[in-house]
Amino acid sequence: KVKAASDKLGLGLKVYGPETHITAVIPMALGLMEHLPEPDLTQACGPPVRKMISGAGSKPSTQKPAPAPSKHTIVTATPETTSIVYGMQNRAVQGMLDFDFMCKRKKPSVE
Repeated sequence: KVKAASDKLGLGLKVYGPETHITAVIPMALGLMEHLPEPDLTQACGPPVRKMISGAGSKPSTQKPAPAPSKHTIVTATPETTSIVYGMQNRAVQGMLDFDFMCKRKKPSVE
């Protein structure tokens, strides 16, 4: 249902099932590795088959350095900040998307 809704709304979400381990999803979401092909979610699948992920060929980090230490170091969200939601957190994702819409955010905050 999530993939169908994403396609209908033009969000371009990538949907992976339990056969894709979280240690593969996070590097893909952060752009550290190529995206794996999405599984066919139209049929039931058997037990998950998990493969080890190679760290070779990963991109160098483009993350900004942490701010200089001060009395209070607080990391806040920016208009470009995105989050990764793992699991069926429909209510949380919908709340984030509603907030993005109300704030007229150009890019959804949920990846």
